[in-house]
Amino acid sequence: MKSLFINTSTKKLVIAIIVDNEIKYIYNDDNSNELSGKIMPIIDEAFTKANLKPTDIDTLFVTNGPGSFTGIRIGLTIAKVMAWSLKIRVIPISSLELMASMGSDTQYIAPLIDARRDYVFAGLYDNELNSIIDDRHVLLDDFKNEVNNKDVTFVSHDDLGYIDSKYDLLKVINKHRHDEGVNPHELNPNYLKLTEAEEKFNEGR
Repeated sequence: MKSLFINTSTKKLVIAIIVDNEIKYIYNDDNSNELSGKIMPIIDEAFTKANLKPTDIDTLFVTNGPGSFTGIRIGLTIAKVMAWSLKIRVIPISSLELMASMGSDTQYIAPLIDARRDYVFAGLYDNELNSIIDDRHVLLDDFKNEVNNKDVTFVSHDDLGYIDSKYDLLKVINKHRHDEGVNPHELNPNYLKLTEAEEKFNEGR
């Protein structure tokens, strides 16, 4: 299997090419406001350094949220166009599941993304990346109370006081490598909440 992995949903921009369970190229750095201008050169560099062409790829993995609204849209747009034009399988992955791959010594891991105003995007996963509590938009204190009787490690890229580590990309890919994938036209974002513009519009009704 030759695959391209795209994550633009979290604070870590990840572009990787994986061939037969070996990472041939990986870009893993802080996401930025310049994402729309930098991502295509990074993808081009990925193929060049992996000595592959886009037509060599048979699978595309992409995180579809939750997280940065703009980041999600950019990543999914690229994934849709590439999957459609190359006629390859595209597999959406939760950005919280990707974060759960950071791992822990506890039975469960709870990835958190700051959603502002004391809210977070959160989920609970076991060490095999199986979802135990569905991804949700929730008050941080409410979520902590919900899982406080479990053996859990909290992880986050945000300034919430929790562990920030590297993703285990191969673990995520191996969990989903046999997924059927979705039609590129049905590849949708998983925002878990309305955008601020939508919220303000609804408040004004």
